[in-house]
Amino acid sequence: MSHRAWIGLGSNLDHPQQQVSTALEDLSRLPLTRLWAHSSPYSSRPVGPQDQPDFINAVAVLETRLSSLALLDQLQALEQRHRRVRKRHWGPRTLDLDILLYDDQQLDLARLSVPHPWLCERAFVVQPMLEIEPELRLPGGLPLKQLPAALPSNDLKRLSF
Repeated sequence: MSHRAWIGLGSNLDHPQQQVSTALEDLSRLPLTRLWAHSSPYSSRPVGPQDQPDFINAVAVLETRLSSLALLDQLQALEQRHRRVRKRHWGPRTLDLDILLYDDQQLDLARLSVPHPWLCERAFVVQPMLEIEPELRLPGGLPLKQLPAALPSNDLKRLSF
């Protein structure tokens, strides 16, 4: 059975735009998975500690036969291949990969919460998602396009690869 997973990508270390671009290529090579679509890259100020570089973010949509936890394992392995180090919460990183949505499922597991807990609070996630699918609805039916006006922009800027 195939699932649709929305993945948030972010980087602010070691050539962030290249990190995100390479990660998109890496996502297309995950087992039992196909890269269905991705957004443009976006730059924004960091959320949390401001003593770090701006972030480059994007969103990818995958079609996968992996379970949500198997996909999470693959994403965390990919972060490690990009030399991800977790020194502090919301700190700088070479690559951050988050499962934003997994089909219309709502999951609250020890290792994974879907929809992503901060999805609706992050313009750098919502805007790229709307770029891909303007009529997207969250599990429960809320149209995603109702969110952006209320979100802090963090100087969000659309870029190109």
